Amino acid sequence: MIAVDTRLSGQHFTADELATLANVPRRTLRYYIQLGLVDRPVGETRAAYYTRQHLKRLLEIRDYTDQGFSLERISELLSRDAAAPPAASASRAGSITVQSHIHLANGVQLVVEPGQASLTPEQLRRFARAAIAAYARVVDDEQD
Repeated sequence: MIAVDTRLSGQHFTADELATLANVPRRTLRYYIQLGLVDRPVGETRAAYYTRQHLKRLLEIRDYTDQGFSLERISELLSRDAAAPPAASASRAGSITVQSHIHLANGVQLVVEPGQASLTPEQLRRFARAAIAAYARVVDDEQD
């Protein structure tokens, strides 16, 4: 997570200042507002301004995009952060879960619930490749 300088608290920013502080193009800021990822500025027309909360949100989005999350997934993560934390998933009669079974070798399987683990498909693929490589290293070490 990227920290916001506490000296910026209480300040108001123009769109250009906000974009510069968050290191995003102004056009990207407008796009995020259009998508609902960032709130509209306070006020209207030339008197409109952005606050520290806008900066914080932009930095969160930039952090997530740097990690490779899609804007759709970022929207989900941000809305989940704003809502109450999800209750622990307990298997109940009638509940349905989607699981990915990663076969490492004969008789060795890793089961992942991507939704519960908050993994994108690409992250799950990278995780699977890393798990397979780690298993191979362990087996190779035993044979040496």
